[in-house]
Amino acid sequence: MTTPPARPLSGIRVLDLSRILAAPWAGQILADLGAEVIKVERPGSGDDTRTWGPPFLRGADGAPSREAGYYLAVNAGKESITVGIDTPEGQEIVRRLAAEADIVLENYKVGTLRRYGLDADALRALNPRLIYCSVTGFGQDGPRAEQPAYDFLIQAMGGLMSVTGERDGRPGGGPQKVGIPIVDLMTGMYAAVAVLAALHRRDATGEGETIDIAMLDVQVASLANQAMNHLISGRTPQRNGNAHPNIQPQDVYHCADGDVILVVGNDRQFAKLCEVLGHPDWAEGEWATNAGRVERIDALSPRLQAAIGAWTRADLVAALDAAGVPCGAINSVPEALGDPQVRARGMVGAAPHPLGVDVPLVASPMRFARAPLHPRTAPPMLGQHSRAILARLGYGRDEIEDLVVRGVV
Repeated sequence: MTTPPARPLSGIRVLDLSRILAAPWAGQILADLGAEVIKVERPGSGDDTRTWGPPFLRGADGAPSREAGYYLAVNAGKESITVGIDTPEGQEIVRRLAAEADIVLENYKVGTLRRYGLDADALRALNPRLIYCSVTGFGQDGPRAEQPAYDFLIQAMGGLMSVTGERDGRPGGGPQKVGIPIVDLMTGMYAAVAVLAALHRRDATGEGETIDIAMLDVQVASLANQAMNHLISGRTPQRNGNAHPNIQPQDVYHCADGDVILVVGNDRQFAKLCEVLGHPDWAEGEWATNAGRVERIDALSPRLQAAIGAWTRADLVAALDAAGVPCGAINSVPEALGDPQVRARGMVGAAPHPLGVDVPLVASPMRFARAPLHPRTAPPMLGQHSRAILARLGYGRDEIEDLVVRGVV
């Protein structure tokens, strides 16, 4: 049997002291890339997201487990050890793990780990090459530094909800949060990028690093074109439903049998759209350029709607696909997961779970030609690897059993 090639982060060790979603998402990305990720959880209860259900994974006997879908979504490929970090023995276990780690991920409230002697300075005294990444709601300084935060709160505070949802005065108008915890996910992505950059720098300098990632900072940075629109115009961006503020036509339109979206990205695509709809003259004059369409979309959009309303979704999508105009149906989650392109790319799989079933998993979207990623392994059960990890750290069998009996692990 041929040995599979090493993954990009093979040999890198990550101590994951985080829970909920943002930092664990970073840990899962690093695990996908081949890092050994050890997730430290509270004895007895573990990561809060284990209980954020239903739904819960059902075991071979059909009974629901304590493994919620929320937890399963962000912890694949890791090992789990339970450690009471509020005990001297638990703190020693974390120190031993950190001494052998390349990266620490943590998202405790500011100052908590310092009280336990597990802050960046203390752990780097044991391991000068350690990269220590703290993920919090508001960062390590500033007037809100010690306050807790969740994705929903940051979507509101960070301006995202002000530009998401139908405009005021229309049916359903008002601010909306994004349907996935997008701030958590983007924060996890930024954390992963930051630690990889620190690894690269460490290769050159031999020095570890301390990284401060704040969810509010991430959301403000992710305002992207909306922030820049405001900064250069002085205008306050508004909710605009599904319509794009800078590129048109990009919106939802109604066919005879359902909805489609148009994503016209340039003038050439708009001309092709007009040809398909039988109105090539629309691509001339005041609507010929994107700027003209954005300024006069209220006049253009009803004409587009009237023409599109005579088509079925399948016929319109097929015609626009042939013309090179981006257009598509609005899929439900099951439809998206079952899309032939998604299936062809191997984005949905499964892995054996200790409960005696295969747990379905969404795959990593990263593709490497020379260092292909392995399929994700099942997210660990609480404390599944505690004894094995302690043994690797040099604890004897009697020591391990004593720690278990006393509730340290």
